[in-house]
Amino acid sequence: MKASQIEKWMKTASATEQLTTLYGKRQDVVNYQQQRYATLAKQFIELFGDADVSIVSTPGRTEIGGNHTDHNHGRVLAASVNLDSIAVITPTEDNTVVFHSDAFDAPFCVDLSDLTIKESEIESTAALIRGIAARFSELGHRIGGFQACMSSDVLIGSGLSSSASVEVLIGTIFNTLYNGDSVSPEQLALIGQFAENHYFGKPCGLMDQMTCAVGGIVTIDFEHPKEPVVKKVAFDFASQGYQLVVVDTGGSHADLTDDYASIPREMKAVASVLGGQVGRDVSLSNVIDAVPQLREKVGDRAILRLVHFLMDNERVVQQVAALAKGDFYRFLELVLESGRSSYMWLQNCFSTKVPQEQGIPLALMLTEHFLSDTEHVAWRVHGGGFAGTIQVFLPVENVDAYVRHINKTLGGQAAKVLTIRPEGTRVIHSHSKSE
Repeated sequence: MKASQIEKWMKTASATEQLTTLYGKRQDVVNYQQQRYATLAKQFIELFGDADVSIVSTPGRTEIGGNHTDHNHGRVLAASVNLDSIAVITPTEDNTVVFHSDAFDAPFCVDLSDLTIKESEIESTAALIRGIAARFSELGHRIGGFQACMSSDVLIGSGLSSSASVEVLIGTIFNTLYNGDSVSPEQLALIGQFAENHYFGKPCGLMDQMTCAVGGIVTIDFEHPKEPVVKKVAFDFASQGYQLVVVDTGGSHADLTDDYASIPREMKAVASVLGGQVGRDVSLSNVIDAVPQLREKVGDRAILRLVHFLMDNERVVQQVAALAKGDFYRFLELVLESGRSSYMWLQNCFSTKVPQEQGIPLALMLTEHFLSDTEHVAWRVHGGGFAGTIQVFLPVENVDAYVRHINKTLGGQAAKVLTIRPEGTRVIHSHSKSE
């Protein structure tokens, strides 16, 4: 299919079926997505000409349980969402990737004949492209050049894993163009994490990439991180009459790398004193019994952070069990427990470097105050924390009033209502298919 044919194709029964699966059945949403893909195709033509193209989509994710547990070999509960990164792509024969993102003025150009780490590319999309290509090659998979035009509504800093969405998207491009879609979603996630850790320069865990790649509601056990156990959780939040809302509290994620890195580092420091390597290697009783020794060697905050890990790691098991039994109210109680633990013990709701900026605590306070008379609701810090978003579960009939209140008090369109996407990364159309 030529790029110029995408607008017409998007209105076919085949395309519409895919759009409703990924984004929901509301006609206004389907219309928006049809126009979104058509607009991206026009941008592709302006940049690269009217080539035969493929179309790929990778969702963002929302963390539901297990806050900062994955990097210490713990458990998480997460879900892909209806916000995604999409790309129109075509292969080339020059072994060069030209990747245009609507978030940047100039495209990223990467020569795949050199897959070494570049200091000048650290914390850039170019680093992710080069790192993903390098890992593909190391694992014996094929790589090659391509031209891509990408758009994402997984907003940067939203706590919905915009970076992981893009990483898995890039891996999906190499997979579909050069490997016949033979690389599993789980492997794409591992490749994305490798690129972010080693080429991009961020010591992230694996939850974000795995959820974006696999999709739906998933629980992931990272006890053996190179072979994580991923299980789908069959539960429909909408059937409970509840809606998931995330609130962008403002603030910037810039200069927070040290804040994020301190969490796994301090957890592992406690584990090391107790004879382990990561938080999963020790028990809560081990930590409590060794508090005097630990205070002297690693400090109080590190102890509190590992206690959070150990409790939230078990809380994930309880959340999955509650959903399996259909005990949604118990699930909500556990969400609140996780939020309190993150605030008090993990301490990732604001950065101590800029204590005057506390958007997350402010949004949590506003939410608790507004919902004080509403039963069976839950709220907590969402994702990595320090800046970004909170997450709220509330009955559908309360959503509009809550969104108006939060948008009024925090300004703009802070609140975003989400739905759970049932699928992970996906090739919507392959250029190799005949029309």
